[in-house]
Amino acid sequence: MQPNVNQETNVSPAVTKRIEKTHHSREVSHHLWTFLVSLTLTAFAFAAVMLEIFDSKLALGMFLLILAIIQAMFQLFVWMHLNQKEHSMPILFIFSGVFVAILTVVALSILIFW
Repeated sequence: MQPNVNQETNVSPAVTKRIEKTHHSREVSHHLWTFLVSLTLTAFAFAAVMLEIFDSKLALGMFLLILAIIQAMFQLFVWMHLNQKEHSMPILFIFSGVFVAILTVVALSILIFW
């Protein structure tokens, strides 16, 4: 008599269930850590504004911009799962859009201030 084994993978259902449970546990842990990092970045931005850490508004703006870019990357790659293999085209379009936006801002700045 054959033991209860999946014919395609030669793995018993108990082992498969344990692997799925371990994978789910890692995903939950990963999401919790990234959520805490997102909260920490938000707290840094809030503290920088409320405590007036920076004397210059330009320095404060640059600090907030850097935190916003890091936060956006977290949103895209962790919560929207853009780190998976099948998401290469959306990543290409997103970065193309960012490139065009930066190019537009630089070109308009040159036209206005030069």
